[in-house]
Amino acid sequence: MFNTPFRISKVPSSPSFFISVVPIVVLLLGLVLLIGIGGSDLVSVYSPLILLSTSLLALCLAFIFSRVSRRGLLVGLHRSASQVLPAVPMLFCIAALSTTWMLCGIVPTLVDYGLALLNPQWFLVTTCISCAVVSVLTGSSWSTIATIGVSFMGIGSLMGYDMGWIAGAVISGAYFGDKVSPLSDTTVVASSTCGIDLFDHIRYLMITAVPAMSIALLIFGLKGFSMPSDFGAELPSYIAGLQHLFNITPWVLIIPAITFLLILLRVPTLVTLALSAIMGGIGVYVFQPALPMHIMELLSNVWSGYVCTSGNEVLDELISTGGIMGMLPTICLVLSAMVFGSVMIGTGMLASIASGIMKYLDNRKSVVGATVGAGLCANCCTADQYLSLIITGNMFRGVYRKARLELRLLSRTMEDSVSVTSVLIPWNSCGVTQSTVLGVATLTYLPYCFFNYLSPLMSLLIVWTGFKVRTAVSRTLARA
Repeated sequence: MFNTPFRISKVPSSPSFFISVVPIVVLLLGLVLLIGIGGSDLVSVYSPLILLSTSLLALCLAFIFSRVSRRGLLVGLHRSASQVLPAVPMLFCIAALSTTWMLCGIVPTLVDYGLALLNPQWFLVTTCISCAVVSVLTGSSWSTIATIGVSFMGIGSLMGYDMGWIAGAVISGAYFGDKVSPLSDTTVVASSTCGIDLFDHIRYLMITAVPAMSIALLIFGLKGFSMPSDFGAELPSYIAGLQHLFNITPWVLIIPAITFLLILLRVPTLVTLALSAIMGGIGVYVFQPALPMHIMELLSNVWSGYVCTSGNEVLDELISTGGIMGMLPTICLVLSAMVFGSVMIGTGMLASIASGIMKYLDNRKSVVGATVGAGLCANCCTADQYLSLIITGNMFRGVYRKARLELRLLSRTMEDSVSVTSVLIPWNSCGVTQSTVLGVATLTYLPYCFFNYLSPLMSLLIVWTGFKVRTAVSRTLARA
């Protein structure tokens, strides 16, 4: 579905570059103001209002300074909605899965085993590597984070790590694995949009991905060994508390094993998540017979969330879930971001920004730098990584051909600037989803997602040195 040609062109009498960047500047200023007033927690609450207000501002500016057609707006809405809306039912399924997997004992069992087996000093490194391996095998950062990522959050919080650090390790590993996996949708989109062989694309992006990941692992390792000597002293009491609340049994891990099998078999993500949530619900009665829960009570907990009242504040916070109702603010934010993306595309503002950038490209450093900037801008404007990849690829293919640069350089730069940074933007569908699933505000985990923001920096560094940056041969240009 992502191989369909996508052209981004200026609509008749599009707003100027300076008018087009006003909504983005206002949006960023609004977020900065929110953070300054009430911290990062206010971003998730008021972001929908800011996005809708900025969308209205963009429409007003477009009507004043250009001609806006109804057809253009409908095209923008279609392009944005076709990428963003499929995430909504997945969010509902993720909410149901998190509740049923908690109640049937999957997450408590994984946390119990993790507390008993993992070395606290090596926890962040182990988390990052484990999420990377699973993400490579499954090709999905979302599935990795929603399953073992949640378990690592529980383990790390009981060990005493800051939630931002744990989320940073989970996201860094999951997005590294997603980026280099031949099973990943984003990897396929990036390579196919540029007309590059998939495995050639993966080999080339290793030049930036491996150094970025190595630095991230080094930082996570240094953090672990900088913890105090009595770090993790309370773990035995937490293990005892989990074993008192749940029936800890390895048999419950059959459910996540089946889930990963479905992912490996390339069963659609929505179907996999729905089946996993249903299996979790059945598992409540199979593996946790001591929980006095009728079917209507289970459905109620899936809908409105489960609140644990064990008396242990730490365990209660770990085990309690928000349910589907807890996901509604996230869905509201996703839909608001979709509206903003629709307006930016439909009014021609995104195309005007792209045209303004193109004027200043005269060498490989400026071309790659502009690609990184345009990818980040597209992530902010469209709120969806797939749409951003397609737009950026089609926007710069001609530029790279004209500059006689290999198109695999474009596909690698797109991955570095779009695929892995989408999770760092509070209103992007990736940032919204992972923030909700992990229970950590986007701006709280952002400083610790070292791999994610080192990737675009590494892309700029490598092209500055000229390492493995070659002039495109005629065969490559002809294929493009």
